[in-house]
Amino acid sequence: MKLTFNQGFAMCVAAGLCATPVVAHHSANMFDPQKEVVLDGTIKEFQWTNPHIWIQVSVPNAKGGVDEWSVEGGSPNLVGRQGWKRNSFKTGDKVVMKIHPMRSGEPGGSFMSATFPDGRTLGNGAGATPAAGAAPAY
Repeated sequence: MKLTFNQGFAMCVAAGLCATPVVAHHSANMFDPQKEVVLDGTIKEFQWTNPHIWIQVSVPNAKGGVDEWSVEGGSPNLVGRQGWKRNSFKTGDKVVMKIHPMRSGEPGGSFMSATFPDGRTLGNGAGATPAAGAAPAY
């Protein structure tokens, strides 16, 4: 089978389009961006993983027990450009964290900001700078 120039060109363009990586991402619809919840707790685990970092926070509840909250943040690449490191949160760190909670009411949410007892702050975008005179968060 002999192809004309136009047919060959069209096939190359089609092959190039098919080879383009597909960019996909999950929806953030599970979080309620109209609500904010403040968690006053202790870091249980910090997961510096792709595609998103995860922070497990132990938060005392009204019944005298402890609830574990799963908080999703940006990608390591994104938060790394804001000054975060893989040890920005350490097991046992006390923290006051603001999140957009899950719509389902489960103990989890989308990270907004965190403040440490010494005044250090980490944010998700704007406001990601340390408090005046505070040491960096990492």
